[in-house]
Amino acid sequence: MSYEPGSDGFFSANYEQGGQQYGGYDQFDQQYGGYGGQQGGYDPYAQQPYGGYAQSPMVPSGHPPMMTPQDAGPSQQNVNDNYDGGFDDEPPLLEELGINFDHITKKTLAVLNPFSVTDSSIINETDLAGPLCFCLALGGTLLLGGKVHFGYIYGIGGIGVLGLYMLLNMMSTNGVSIGCVASIIGYCILPMVGLSAVSLILSLQGLIGTVLSVLIVGWCSLSASKLFVCGLDMDSQQLLVAYPCGLLYAVFALLTVF
Repeated sequence: MSYEPGSDGFFSANYEQGGQQYGGYDQFDQQYGGYGGQQGGYDPYAQQPYGGYAQSPMVPSGHPPMMTPQDAGPSQQNVNDNYDGGFDDEPPLLEELGINFDHITKKTLAVLNPFSVTDSSIINETDLAGPLCFCLALGGTLLLGGKVHFGYIYGIGGIGVLGLYMLLNMMSTNGVSIGCVASIIGYCILPMVGLSAVSLILSLQGLIGTVLSVLIVGWCSLSASKLFVCGLDMDSQQLLVAYPCGLLYAVFALLTVF
């Protein structure tokens, strides 16, 4: 590369001569195998000895083959065979949740009429839908009278259920579940709901209120003891069962009166 002074006082470089003397890119490619030369250059479509294409790249002609789904495996076929389809054969939602309105009605009628004959299979069921509604009704009627006793109702009821559960398991030979005890105690609280509704109309702190409270407590304890005796085959022990039930419902009566 040479520098020649120009007319404007600056040196200009002669690139063409330098490229010819020292070898431009074209000569370098021809000597050392550049991309543009033929000596050792890389041709992607040429035959390569190791791993290259033996021919020019094959371009698929026509449409590609269509993918078809494979046959279902044995596990998937078994699942399809077990599934019948439709919702007609499924049980109702209330039955799956254990809520049977027919049994709730029969238990309620047995509480309202303690001298009726009740099926023992219905008594032994663990039904808590009716007791929950009756406890909420008792708390709601007391709330209308300005008494917020929801905590007392559930607390006293829970302690009473636990005590009667231990007592009945010691007295009976068949045994009883705690859910069955809670169901019967909750159903037999229904007459107490009527007493709390009467307290909204007239005061229960007089003679009339005392007599009415005693009658309601006797009604609740008689219904509960009758259901326990019928379900556990304790015919000769109804008075022994009625006494602790009467003590429990007497506490609910005190909450209603005072």
